Amino acid sequence: MTTSKPTRLKKRFLNSWITSLISISLVLILLGILSLILINSRQLSDYVREKIGFTLLLKDDLKEVEIIRLQKVLTASDYVKSARFIDKETAAKELAKELGEDFIGFLGYNPLFASLDVKLYAPYTTTEKLQALEQQFLSYPQVSEVYYQRDLVSLINKNVRKISILLVTISALLTFIFFGLINNTIRILIYSQRFTINTMQMVGASKNFIRLPFLRRSLFLGAYGAVIANIILVTVIYIYQKEHYGLINNNDLTTTFFVVAIVFALGFIISFLSTWFAINKFLRLKFDELFY
Repeated sequence: MTTSKPTRLKKRFLNSWITSLISISLVLILLGILSLILINSRQLSDYVREKIGFTLLLKDDLKEVEIIRLQKVLTASDYVKSARFIDKETAAKELAKELGEDFIGFLGYNPLFASLDVKLYAPYTTTEKLQALEQQFLSYPQVSEVYYQRDLVSLINKNVRKISILLVTISALLTFIFFGLINNTIRILIYSQRFTINTMQMVGASKNFIRLPFLRRSLFLGAYGAVIANIILVTVIYIYQKEHYGLINNNDLTTTFFVVAIVFALGFIISFLSTWFAINKFLRLKFDELFY
């Protein structure tokens, strides 16, 4: 028994709707992964920058109270992430471990000074701010000398800047491509109903009346696609956290929430705009032009 024409049309429309939903979901997954990479690239950049720090060599005749006071002053400041005190004995042990030999036994005494290992927050690791902080640290009466790796700082900042520009450029290009993919998917979906649009115009339906069901359907399509994409993304993030803990903080829900919000926003915005432009194009076409 042959299937009736209305049933075949409904089945064809359902298949095209499901195909469009899958295509949009896949593109939104890619956009979500791209957002995740961009967010974590900033975290990774901050992580590298925050490894930059100062070594403050302390004077020999300092009392413990003065050292503790300086350490508290540093840790209470806005720019210092941590200030670790290293006494002479600990410094000697760490250096002996790095060198692989007991230099104290060779020299007969410990030539090292007690120090404070100061790590900074990422925004304060630019060359200009480090130079200003160096002068500030030298002004403390407990500090005799200040050391930090100037060449390494310049190299890290230069590379971070280059990588950031490259990531932004690639992200912009990929976003444009992904927008084009979703746009083409929705245009094909609306193209299959171009004669319906023309018929509605012929019976006197206004443009807004014709647009409304298509725009509503596109928003649902974007929402369903975003839900599917977010379920897959959250699952992938959860698995990655369990297997490779470190780059994404397992306790930091802000990153995951931000990615989910971006995917939903892009799903709505791209679907709506693509439908708006596609429907306007077919509203301007004459009947003869629908066959081309």
